[in-house]
Amino acid sequence: MSGGLLVAGTTSDAGKSVLTAGICRWLHRQGVKVAPFKAQNMSNNSAVVIGPDGRGGELGRAQAMQAAACGIAPDLRFNPVLLKPGSDLSSQVVLLGEAVDTITAGSFRSLRPRLAQTAYAALAELRQAYDVVVCEGAGSPAEINLRDGDYVNMGLARQARLPTIVVGDIDRGGVFAAMFGTLALLDPADQALIAGFVVNKFRGDRGLLAPGLEMLRQLTGRPTYGVLPWALDLWLDAEDSLAYGRVLGRPAAPHGTEWLDVAVVRLPRISNATDVEALATEPGVRVRLTVEPAELAAADLVVLPGSKSTVADLAWLRETGLADAVTAHVAAGRPLLGICGGYQMLARAIHDPVESRRGSVPGLGLLPIEITFDPHKTVRPAEGSAAGDLPVRGYEIHHGYVSTTDPELTPLLHDLSGAGEGALHGVVHGTHWHGTFESDEFRRWFLTRVARLAGRTGFRVAPGNSFAAARERTLDLLGDLVEEHLDTAALWRLIESGPPADLPFV
Repeated sequence: MSGGLLVAGTTSDAGKSVLTAGICRWLHRQGVKVAPFKAQNMSNNSAVVIGPDGRGGELGRAQAMQAAACGIAPDLRFNPVLLKPGSDLSSQVVLLGEAVDTITAGSFRSLRPRLAQTAYAALAELRQAYDVVVCEGAGSPAEINLRDGDYVNMGLARQARLPTIVVGDIDRGGVFAAMFGTLALLDPADQALIAGFVVNKFRGDRGLLAPGLEMLRQLTGRPTYGVLPWALDLWLDAEDSLAYGRVLGRPAAPHGTEWLDVAVVRLPRISNATDVEALATEPGVRVRLTVEPAELAAADLVVLPGSKSTVADLAWLRETGLADAVTAHVAAGRPLLGICGGYQMLARAIHDPVESRRGSVPGLGLLPIEITFDPHKTVRPAEGSAAGDLPVRGYEIHHGYVSTTDPELTPLLHDLSGAGEGALHGVVHGTHWHGTFESDEFRRWFLTRVARLAGRTGFRVAPGNSFAAARERTLDLLGDLVEEHLDTAALWRLIESGPPADLPFV
């Protein structure tokens, strides 16, 4: 068979990514050969995979997570177009894993036909290779100002004849109006593909929803396929850092007698914020994102995460007083970690004729290194070791290259060839490698070191804690929620037979 389904949403962050992953995991459990797909993603959270040409390429992190739900390796075709915002007005375009252009809203219009053609071709290939492809929309299909030329929501559904379900987040309020309004704003040909609805993040007595669901059915002629309950444990692999609250996850009680407090600076153009998720799975580690200088002063570890615009975000650090707070934190002898763009900010100087085109600017001066940006973008998996023989895996996505003014600078990591990577300089740590904390032994070593430097002598890592197991529990929970709370028989009929023929126009 060559079944398909599009999961659209009333808004961004309505639950499209997690519902898509849950449906994928449910189908995978049934023995179906299933793959995820998102024609266009706009996110600075990306994953690295090896493309068919042997080179590393990027795709949205949500699609990498959804691939894991399917029990398969990520494929660049799962997210053929990735837009990585570098400012409020421009984005880098990643096409089938490769950065090909930087565009503004105005120039996007001329590029869109090429992007649409690439997306349609990728979906067609996947539908030949898999029994079912579960597609995820972007934003809302009711963004009528963007409907002309759309190839990720109803444009995709119409081109591929995909039955579409619309998910709405009831925790935001107004979910019935959002669902009805989403449908009512679409033209007849688009409405003919909207088969029904799913309510997400419901808390309380399901019976209280029944009158509203029945009225929605009467008004639209479409069923609600289920109501997904609020689930506190769904937070890993966030599509966007804005999906996080102030504290990541649900910190478990410490294994020892003390907590470890980690403050992550929420940069305006933060990228791969998922790097710190593995820290938040550790018992006794409280990870919070912040823009408050005072919160850095109270933290045991401060993290400067990745950034899509290193120089611009460094300027923001200075404007907000956070740069002074970071420097004071280090002066007090407390540990600091910079990852990718955050690592680059720690340099004595940054030379950037590429990303910001600002030329040479002073860094924070906390590491004896200089950063030079190159037009060539490094995108590749990374593997090596730390602290002698602890295995470490990660990936690189950056334009900046390091030169050091201190030949004795200690690397934080070593790659498989033995070459040093990153820096370990007193209490300051830096690396270009993303994803390293998913390596359990390295994460435990790092947190043990941080606790010692911060004076948290009562902190102990939990020896059996596994990040891979935590991720798998999340995917299984998503599959459980779909199986227990959605009408899976009706979903299967949609996937197998397409949109019903008698859907009324609203």
